[in-house]
Amino acid sequence: MPFADELIGPDAARTLMRTIRTAAPSADLSVLEGSIDRLGPLALRARADLLRDALLIGLPGDYPEFARTIRRAAEDPDFQGWSIWPVTSAVAMKAVDEQTSAAFDDGMSLLAELTVRLSSEFAIRTFLRADANRALATALEWTQSSDAHVRRLASEGTRPYLPWSVRVPDILARPGVTVPILDELYRDDSDYVRRSVANHLNDFSRDVPDLVVRSAARWLDDPDANTDQLVRHALRTVIKNGHIDALALLGFAPADLEVDGPTLDVPQLRIGDSVHFEASIRNVGTEPAKVAIDYIVHHTKANGRMTGKTFKLTTRTIAPGESIDVARQHSFRTLTTRKYYPGPHSIELQINGASYGSAEFVLVG
Repeated sequence: MPFADELIGPDAARTLMRTIRTAAPSADLSVLEGSIDRLGPLALRARADLLRDALLIGLPGDYPEFARTIRRAAEDPDFQGWSIWPVTSAVAMKAVDEQTSAAFDDGMSLLAELTVRLSSEFAIRTFLRADANRALATALEWTQSSDAHVRRLASEGTRPYLPWSVRVPDILARPGVTVPILDELYRDDSDYVRRSVANHLNDFSRDVPDLVVRSAARWLDDPDANTDQLVRHALRTVIKNGHIDALALLGFAPADLEVDGPTLDVPQLRIGDSVHFEASIRNVGTEPAKVAIDYIVHHTKANGRMTGKTFKLTTRTIAPGESIDVARQHSFRTLTTRKYYPGPHSIELQINGASYGSAEFVLVG
């Protein structure tokens, strides 16, 4: 991931200032110019906000005048890249503040024009927060655009949990309100668009996992050559969480199994050490069993509560009467992204979303 100054740094800000000055020669861009030296300590989004606010100060007229300036600036081939983020944010803020249907609709249209230069996915949130129904209706129209960037904007900009973005309470309060957009795009010709659709559907895993599975099942009933791959990506979180219906969609149906284990090599270990566990799994049914085998490490947290984290082990097909052995060495070495605390822990075996026993151990400092 590039550093913030590599995305919205002094060079990007100077390019923005030059293109705006060319489009509006009489504009007072002194605040925008002064913002360049203030970018240094700021995070990426804060940099975009700083330049957005400076741009709005430098172009103080009404929305139509502002939009004309931006469209003139867009005639410059250098008007692209990360410097467009503050521009699209300014367009959205200006249009919404105008409080007219004409400004709202033209602002959305301008975002669609600019999204090919840098995705307008963050700016559209301003419109969604102001009038979700009107903005979603426009996004649904975008699904029929001939431009893949605009079609992707329809999906990406309306995601419930779009990274780096502000939340849209109306979307979170109405789970599934954006599904009609995804239904139009899941068979899109562009992988760029389809990845967004999969990520959007996966966002629902946090609040309404059953909606993820229902949508995926409906798409699998009317697929194209790419639907299976898209669905697998969209189901990744509910699969990791052991959602039985999601696993069944991918062929991992409940099976008749006998499991011996998991067994651990030690009852106690220190933070920084590893624990080894193993298990034996036998198919006692009359049909081959396709199994997704995971394990869940239940950790004691700083507040004394237990929380589980799922890890993938393997996927196998076990013939009737066949047994397989699985094993794993799990490290408790402290990482920058993971800290361990002394106390009781356990390892639980999960197969096709169902629990098949656990083994307890103690982690000591």
